[in-house]
Amino acid sequence: MERVLMIDDDRELCEMVSEYLAPEGFKVETVHHGARGLERALAGEHELILLDVMLPGLGGFDLLRKLRATSNARVLLLTARGDEVDRIVGLEIGADDYLPKPFNPRELLARIRAILRRPAGDGQAAAPGKEIAVGDLTLNPAARSVLRAGAAVELTAVEFDLLHVLLRSAGNIVSREQLAKTALGRELNAFDRSVDMHISKLRRKLGEERIKTVRSAGYLYALAARKPEKK
Repeated sequence: MERVLMIDDDRELCEMVSEYLAPEGFKVETVHHGARGLERALAGEHELILLDVMLPGLGGFDLLRKLRATSNARVLLLTARGDEVDRIVGLEIGADDYLPKPFNPRELLARIRAILRRPAGDGQAAAPGKEIAVGDLTLNPAARSVLRAGAAVELTAVEFDLLHVLLRSAGNIVSREQLAKTALGRELNAFDRSVDMHISKLRRKLGEERIKTVRSAGYLYALAARKPEKK
């Protein structure tokens, strides 16, 4: 059974999620306090972490910041419905995806499976495909590593998958919908900014000029302009 850590002070919800996921092949450990949740998350014993934003002791955002300092564990953030600020902040800090409360258990299961289909980003999981080099950037799918001018760039699993898609189509537009299907494993809804927030983080790590926004179309990884030949 795949192990899930749920950090949420709503005990009734934790019980419901545990009972729903058990027949689907998941063993859910529940923790109701932030500090204890961070301790269990750092143990590295779970394939996925369900993290509530509002927690006693240590809030969800602070917990995620501390976790991301040393871990690339997969994190699905649970937020209040309609609170877009929480979702944006969560993605900026390093959540893989978010799900507003209250949620349908079937959607929760679908999000969990989509995240688990992606390697954890620790460099140990193999992925198909040949090495891609565009300008000074080199992406190795098998090692899940990225080098910029020979220096390693640390990316989350989602960031790596987004960059992989963009580099495979370097110089061409990739729609937000295609990026979501490939990197997030799900469809986008009209108000979903997950892809945009992950792209924003990629830009900060790689350089703002590399990934261009094409209004109403999507994103593209820009090819470096060729320098004119000297006569």
